[in-house]
This record gives sequence, C-alpha cells and structure tokens, in this order.
Amino acid sequence: MSDNVITTKRFTPILVLAMGVICISTGSIFARLADAPALVKGAYRVGLASLILVPTALIFHRKEYLKLTRRDISVTILSGIFLALHFATWISSLDYTTVASSVMLVDTIPIWVALLNCALGRGAPGRVMWLCIFLSVIGACIVGYGDISFSKDALKGDVLAILGAVAAAIYIICGKESRKKLGLTAYVALCYGIAAVVMWCAVLIMGYPVTGYSPSTWGAFVAVAIMAQVLGHSSYNWALGYFSAGFIAIMLLGEPIGSAILAYILFDEVPTALKLVGFAILMIAIAVASWNEQ
Repeated sequence: MSDNVITTKRFTPILVLAMGVICISTGSIFARLADAPALVKGAYRVGLASLILVPTALIFHRKEYLKLTRRDISVTILSGIFLALHFATWISSLDYTTVASSVMLVDTIPIWVALLNCALGRGAPGRVMWLCIFLSVIGACIVGYGDISFSKDALKGDVLAILGAVAAAIYIICGKESRKKLGLTAYVALCYGIAAVVMWCAVLIMGYPVTGYSPSTWGAFVAVAIMAQVLGHSSYNWALGYFSAGFIAIMLLGEPIGSAILAYILFDEVPTALKLVGFAILMIAIAVASWNEQ
C-alpha cells in the first residue's frame, strides 16, 4: 500500500492529526531539556530526522523523484528552506522574548496562510474558516497576555517570532503543493534534508559548538528528532493530502495546549486561569475548523 494513501478503516486523517499534535507538543519540552544554543537544537532536530528518513526514501521511493518536474523540485526545495527559516527564527526568538510572547506571535500562522493563499489567487477562506482564524488569534493573544515585555530585546524576539510564523505558512503552502506529486516518505525526506543542510550551514557559520554536550542533551536531541519531527511534523505533512493548508495551520495551534499539559505533568507548571480560557478558545477554533473541513 502506498504511503500516499492510508485507508481510513485503520487511520482517519483526524486521528493522525491528533497524534501529530501530541508528538509535536513534546518539542518545547525536549528543547528545554537540551542544554545547547537554539540553532544547534534545530539543526540536530532536522538533521537526525533526515538521517532516519533519507536512506529509507532513496531505497524504497527513489522512483518518485524521477517523475518530478523542475517546478516540483523547486517547490519542495522552497518548503525545506522555509522550514529551516521557521526553526531558525522561532527558536532564536526564545533567546530574546518570553515563551508566551513567542508562542502567541508564531500562532499567527493561520492568518499568514490565508493571506498568502489570497495573494496567490487560491481563493479566500470561507466565513467559517475566517471565524476560526479570528478565534485562534484571540485565543493565542489571551495565552500570551500578561507575559509580554516591551524591551528592545523583547521587540527583537517578537519580530523573529513573526518571521517564524510567515516562514511556517510558506512551508505549509509549499508542502501542500509538493504532496500532490510525492508520497509522504519521499516528500519529508527531501524537505527535512534540505532544511538540515540550511540549518547546519547556519550553525557552522555562527561558530556554535556541535559536540561536547551532556548525555541528557544528546538524549533530548534524539527524542525531539523522532517525536516532534519524524512523527509530529510528518503527521501534519501526511494530512496535507486530505486537508487544506489553512486547516492544518489551525491544527498547529494545538501544540501550545499539548505543551502546557506536558509541562504541568513533568515540571509541575500550573497554567493560570486566563491561559486556560485562551486554551479553551483555541480548542473551539480547532473543533469548528475540523467540523467545517470534514
């Protein structure tokens, strides 16, 4: 059976997306456990994921690459480049601004997906999807409210987080286009591989250390590559074969909710009542978007 189409008798698209939300939510947890520069964390995340996926794709799916046109290859390369830019800008923003502010701003992804789709002539979202986008942004603002700093460094971090959101939106839109021609394994192997090359070049140019880390940090590198990247991001990329890019962008808002739950379990971080209200609004946006999409 092709990995491009998985029978819904065993795995429904919504179930796969739910698994993806859970897996990708572990990213911030493992990032906290890894004692390394932000760019190094991102480089190891996509780099180790590529070491797993690229050999598999070359052995079992190389024929898919031979059928690609120059345009198909260009779109997939762009997807990988913007995935790298997303990680580089968003993870770096955490060094300058608060986690809540960074998450709030990067959660504007659905808006950028909608605007870019309009600019590309792919039609504007319907009323229900616009409502979901509005609710998702309101929910994200509530989650980040009260933890926003207006210092010079915080402003720099906020700009990086917004750039991370725009990069993620382009990554999703390009991925939607690439998945029309490539199966899941072939696409993610090429996309993550390109992202890894870009990020490792950035690490080397910046002169960050690539070795000498503690065993716990190495364990976090491996865990985030498998859980958040291979399983988490790949679940979203698989779902692009079934759902619109706008819906996938809204589903990505489940990540801060999952991260908060894991932080409560692992680090005893209790979310405030206001954050719980924001999480509830995000869940409503996701539920309504899911109903509308189906």
